[in-house]
Amino acid sequence: MGEDDAHGKDRFTRVRRKPEATTGTPPGALTAPPADAAIPPTRIRVLWYDQDHCEEQESGEASICAAYAGRSGTTWIDVTGVGDPVVLQELGRTYGLHPLALEDIQNLRERPKVETYEGQKFVVFRLARISGSVSMEQVSAFLVGSTLITFQEDPIDPWEAVRTAIRGGAGRVRSAGADYLLYSLIDVALDEVFPVLEQLGDQLEDLEQAVIDNPTPETLSVIFSLKRELLMLRKTVWPEREVVLGLQQDLSGLIKDETKLYLRDAYDHAVQLMDMLETYRDLASNMLDAYLSSLSNRMNDIMKTLTIISTIFVPLTFIVGLYGMNFRYFPEIEWRYGYLFVWVVMAVVVVILFRYYRRKHWL
Repeated sequence: MGEDDAHGKDRFTRVRRKPEATTGTPPGALTAPPADAAIPPTRIRVLWYDQDHCEEQESGEASICAAYAGRSGTTWIDVTGVGDPVVLQELGRTYGLHPLALEDIQNLRERPKVETYEGQKFVVFRLARISGSVSMEQVSAFLVGSTLITFQEDPIDPWEAVRTAIRGGAGRVRSAGADYLLYSLIDVALDEVFPVLEQLGDQLEDLEQAVIDNPTPETLSVIFSLKRELLMLRKTVWPEREVVLGLQQDLSGLIKDETKLYLRDAYDHAVQLMDMLETYRDLASNMLDAYLSSLSNRMNDIMKTLTIISTIFVPLTFIVGLYGMNFRYFPEIEWRYGYLFVWVVMAVVVVILFRYYRRKHWL
């Protein structure tokens, strides 16, 4: 673990929030971000392809998308930065996107879901990343005929492997439609959770030994942080499993039967992730119990040691108190070897008690 992990610092799940909307805004209305908000600039990447050709464009203006509306082949419009309502409105007019779904794009705290509107599918899912702490990024997607429109806030591109496959014609992505492209992105999002869980599992293994050897308040802080991150992942993967199942059971005709076979495999991945998450959550809970038990055992050892020391000094205190009484006629009070005799008696008492405790395996 790194230094921050070892001390339980800076371990929080980052979920960006939507810009504050004006009270009383009607449903489906888009809001502009505050002037002082740190919103990344909007970037639009258009990737059009068919079996034989591939074409790419990039711009900050939504006007470049109009030329691809109704064009044969498959069009993928990837929008980075969702704070500009002008871009969303223009894309909504060009492709007939439902205003309620457009509003959900700006709300970056949406639960993963799949909704069907007239002639289009709206899907929300999340990307998991880990860099010291787990971060979740919302991805929204519209499937409109042969066009897939995706929205995300982070400028980091997680789809480079998919783009490379499209450019090189690898696999069946070039011969399949936009529904298969949507499956490919969801599959990437699910696969990204596996390395995150592996890192969290490694941290749990390291913590397990630390809990046994040297439980500290910092260790407890890291345990709680891991529990929160595992809970956040569970709250993401659980509904994403339902998203995949909803696409697999689609009756609108937007998802082809061939793609549903691949969605079945993605569903299996989601189930596997849920099993891993539940296992790690149980480990984290058991680790918390082990931490408390370890502290209790350490406290018991300390109390046992102090009790043994106290019981050893009880007879010594009695002997010293007895010979400290101020009586005129006291045995051995004028004996030449009285002082040495008292020391010998106390030493014999200590040896007897020590051997007794050793025999009882208290030491």
